[in-house]
Amino acid sequence: MSDTLDDERAGTVVETATGPEDAKAVSPATLDTVDIQLPPDETPPTDAAISDGAELLDRVLAFMRRFVILPSEDAGTAMALWAAHTHLMSAWETTPRLAFLSAEPGSGKSLAMRLTALMCPLALEASSATTASLVRALDDPEGRPTYFIDEIDTKYGPKAKGDEDLRCLINAGHGTNGFIMRTELVNNQWQPVKMSAFAAMAMAGIGNILPDTILTRSVVVKMRKPLPNQKAERYRQRVHGKLGEALRAELAAWADQVREGAAQFWPTLPDSIADRDEDVWGPLIVVADLAGGLWPDRARQAAISAVKTAKANNKPSLGVQLLTGIREAFGVKDLISSRELVDVLSADEEAPWGSFGRKGLEPRALAEMLAEYDIQPRPIRPNGSTGSMVRGYRREDFRDAWERHPSPIKSDVTSVTPVTDEEAVTKPEC
Repeated sequence: MSDTLDDERAGTVVETATGPEDAKAVSPATLDTVDIQLPPDETPPTDAAISDGAELLDRVLAFMRRFVILPSEDAGTAMALWAAHTHLMSAWETTPRLAFLSAEPGSGKSLAMRLTALMCPLALEASSATTASLVRALDDPEGRPTYFIDEIDTKYGPKAKGDEDLRCLINAGHGTNGFIMRTELVNNQWQPVKMSAFAAMAMAGIGNILPDTILTRSVVVKMRKPLPNQKAERYRQRVHGKLGEALRAELAAWADQVREGAAQFWPTLPDSIADRDEDVWGPLIVVADLAGGLWPDRARQAAISAVKTAKANNKPSLGVQLLTGIREAFGVKDLISSRELVDVLSADEEAPWGSFGRKGLEPRALAEMLAEYDIQPRPIRPNGSTGSMVRGYRREDFRDAWERHPSPIKSDVTSVTPVTDEEAVTKPEC
């Protein structure tokens, strides 16, 4: 990957808080014990500023936007909240993965990830680490690291063989109930040991290459090459690193003051943020509510946009595509023969059935696929009681499968605004 740093621009029960203001009712953070060294061109933060979580997140976001062209306001919101959430890992049951992806090199994803790493505790940046080394890093005596894996496309890209061990680590580490097994030498004997894999992780790579099980656990930032008129200040570690470190120290101090509130706080989420999406966005929205200001609205807007975009880009499984095609093939009919159904499905040039297998979709293969949904062909008379008996299907046999596996409506998909299209995003009512 060519977009490197130097050439990129761009159990006691307590009362639960019920809203952002209640969540903020904790002691203000201070920096009495924090050693901050700033470049001479920067103004040191004040204690008053540190007590305001919203103002602190504003400065974190402003720092990131100085050096990289972000694809949208929502992307910056997600990055700042994700960085802050890594300072509160003991408060969460889940931790979202942060994925910087782009279609082409030079889009700023590596720099965006490095700037995020600068804000996080115990950042461990690696491009070619083995899964075994990442597992061993979980035993760091200083604490559990925050992983940053660049060039993830070398693991899951079109020319890669995939890395199932790494995928297991990424997925298991998403929640506190995720564990991995490894062997350790105990009393001169190798023994299996169960180990928690819970840890924050970000990654960057070219293309839409991440497995679905990782994507559904991730906040995805789709980076794009800047336009000719979009300019960002060049980031230099020796010049700007100290400011980033100071912001990290402020985040840590603020997190210490809100940690208990974060662990007990259950936010009110938009209706569209549920199940796995709640696992991903819940911690970030809690951080936003604790910070206050405009951040609660920003976080919910980013979550809604991201979930809509993910659903719009989510390609249905082969089975769901088949059920959708069959529903269209039935039309107003109640009966259809296996041969007619195969012919109708194969005639759809946008569907995969014409090139399915060696000879295209055949009635036997169709029956095998539908058997997964407890649907079997049967003798029918599609042309009425006087017509010939053939093998085929009844509409009523599909009703349960259609209800359990609905297909996305095309109008819903095309109306969704991509999260990376900053100009077109309309803020919803939360």
